[in-house]
Amino acid sequence: MSSQQPSRREFFHPKTASRAIHDTPLERPVSAEPLVSATDDQQIVQQRAESYVFHVSRSAMACEFEVILNAGIESQYAESALEALDLVGRLESQLTVYRDNSEIMAINRRAFSASIPVEPRLFALLRKAIELYHFTDGAFDITAGPLSKVWGFHRREGKIPEPADLQAALMKVGSRWLELDETTSQIRFLREGIEINLGGIGKGYALDRCAEELTAMGLGNYLLHGGQSSILARGNRAGIEKQARQGWSIGLRHPIWQGKRLAEIFLHDRALGTSGTGRQGFFHQGRRYGHIIDPRNGIPADGVLSSTVLAPTAAEADALATAFYVLGPEPSLALCKKRPDISMIMVTSGLRQGTIEVHTANLADEEWCRLDD
Repeated sequence: MSSQQPSRREFFHPKTASRAIHDTPLERPVSAEPLVSATDDQQIVQQRAESYVFHVSRSAMACEFEVILNAGIESQYAESALEALDLVGRLESQLTVYRDNSEIMAINRRAFSASIPVEPRLFALLRKAIELYHFTDGAFDITAGPLSKVWGFHRREGKIPEPADLQAALMKVGSRWLELDETTSQIRFLREGIEINLGGIGKGYALDRCAEELTAMGLGNYLLHGGQSSILARGNRAGIEKQARQGWSIGLRHPIWQGKRLAEIFLHDRALGTSGTGRQGFFHQGRRYGHIIDPRNGIPADGVLSSTVLAPTAAEADALATAFYVLGPEPSLALCKKRPDISMIMVTSGLRQGTIEVHTANLADEEWCRLDD
């Protein structure tokens, strides 16, 4: 039996579109929620050129990737947006663990026996993942796949593992067993059974790569999202300066109350990722076990309802959102003190049933506003 809370992919719910280009009239600031009319935004009722956006999307990595552009201003970049999204498909072929011929699967098969050459950009991603592993004291770990398998989450069939099976899985986890050779761009596994799974960072990386393509094409204002939980913004939505804000307006869903927004975030030249167990979990003897597992002890993380991180890159935002969910409020706040360029909105349960507590770090007033007070 699964929870009725929104899943990680549903915390941000952009208006999806087919692989086509179309205009959408906006009657509120661009949000990662459905773009529909709202009675609380009657001040914007006329359809002006600045109140339209283009949506360009494609399916990849088991989710929808979308580019949102200012219509009329950036309309000429529609084909460029399609080309940028084509890159996501190529990256999926390289990064996925669900295709035997991917580069990641080739590494997983051979890297214990010999050092394996790695494509330069993938090598840099692996370096970043190991850096984040150490920064989070192991709370983010790209080798945690065996734990997801032993708990049954990889097949969405959650189960309590036998203690011996859990211990065996833990023996195969730890980015400390990954050895990168910077001079040759090669990787080697120092322990048998180690495998890499980039599910916690791959979508963010794909957004970063798409953003590089769009910026190189001359596009300065756009919003990218992947799977409704990973978002990257550049420049501004047309007309947002009238609100004395910068960037693109993102609606953060309430982790408990369906149909409610917890906050509005104004994302400008930054990326955002969010993590929550949502519907991916199961109950056993009255306790709920979510799919986000602490790689350090092999037990599903507990105590956090949702973890949202703003970071310079989407790869970092995704990885740290997961790590912060595992760590909880105090350790995450301590990490934010070390990285002033990292912002956090974390939601935990309040003292009374049905209430929440919101923990924030490194967020200026003009970057967000809470909506459920």
